[in-house]
Amino acid sequence: MKATVKGRYEVDKSVATATLAVHAGDARLKTSFTDATFSSGPSLEGLVLSVEKPGAFILDYNVPNKDVRVQFMNSFKVVDKTVNLTYTHAKAANRTALDGSLVFDPANKVSINYAFGSGNCKVKYWYAHGELRRLVLEPCYDVSKNAWDFALTRKFEGGDSLKATYQTTTKNLGLEWNRDSKDSSFKISASFNLEERQKYPKLMAESTWNYEI
Repeated sequence: MKATVKGRYEVDKSVATATLAVHAGDARLKTSFTDATFSSGPSLEGLVLSVEKPGAFILDYNVPNKDVRVQFMNSFKVVDKTVNLTYTHAKAANRTALDGSLVFDPANKVSINYAFGSGNCKVKYWYAHGELRRLVLEPCYDVSKNAWDFALTRKFEGGDSLKATYQTTTKNLGLEWNRDSKDSSFKISASFNLEERQKYPKLMAESTWNYEI
């Protein structure tokens, strides 16, 4: 059995979540809950039950909301290029989306996200520069808003990475530092709105621990 504990800390609030996973053949059974599940005594608040088969499907059931979310994944080759497809449907929100990506080579990838109903569509290009591919550029075009978003990531030896993002529609600039290891990860981020007169950053810290039980 594997256990994952995650804590998210912001200036005005903090949230803790935990996940327990058990392998059943080539599938995995998961139970996820938050601090709200136990804050006022045991309850169903924040409880999610999941069944997943990596690379094939994920079925989530939100117990208190009686909501079902399904996700199906598939990969195949087209002219020696890898195509990945993911179909997602959330029942309560009545949201359906299709994600697709085409991998040209280890350094170049194009992905598309399309939301049925709203017709929102985003096209993203992923490029990794250098022999070790530690510098990653991700321009993203939002078709419905006719706007661009940009992300630039620099990866370092040892599992650290620094990421900068910019959203042209909201004028939000984000900076994020990550440290990943086998059993844990830690992230600190700050976001600024360049249109506000007082540009105080919004800070967030997130830590994750993985355990074998």
